[in-house]
Amino acid sequence: MTKIRSTTVCGIFHNGEVALGADGQATMDKHIAKSNVKKIRKLLDGKIVTGFAGSTADAFTLLERFEEKLNAYQSNMKRAAIELAKDWRKDQYLRKLEAMMVVANKEELLIISGTGDVLEPDNQIAAIGSGSMYAHAAALALKKHAPHLSAEEMVREALNIAADICIYTNHNLIIEKPAK
Repeated sequence: MTKIRSTTVCGIFHNGEVALGADGQATMDKHIAKSNVKKIRKLLDGKIVTGFAGSTADAFTLLERFEEKLNAYQSNMKRAAIELAKDWRKDQYLRKLEAMMVVANKEELLIISGTGDVLEPDNQIAAIGSGSMYAHAAALALKKHAPHLSAEEMVREALNIAADICIYTNHNLIIEKPAK
């Protein structure tokens, strides 16, 4: 069975603000299945922004579980992420899910992996998906050489650079910032 996959998600914390964005491409085998998929979601009235990569159905399952954990732990994003990662490792059903998430609020940025890891990324840049290395490299260069740009501008440019290089990434971008 052919899976729908491939994406690029990039989040940056810069100068006291966070932005998270993703391209819109979904790939089925070697073909573009859809070019305007929305891979960024807002939770808790926009206070938390999430982006996902991997199998879409699996990502939505994880998103639902993450939202349940947020409700259980009084909107504490880091605690909810850790509890989700623990469940992900222990639960036989969840262990089979093939997805990753980046979650952000106005103060921090985290990567949640299917191996049970919750990572606070170096350099306050989080990137996942097929084009993640391109977006990550571009974001590092932008933070170093264009610090006058906003987090949102950096995410937009990093994703556009990834889309120029990676065949699994397109220029249909959605970029969101957590509500204050």
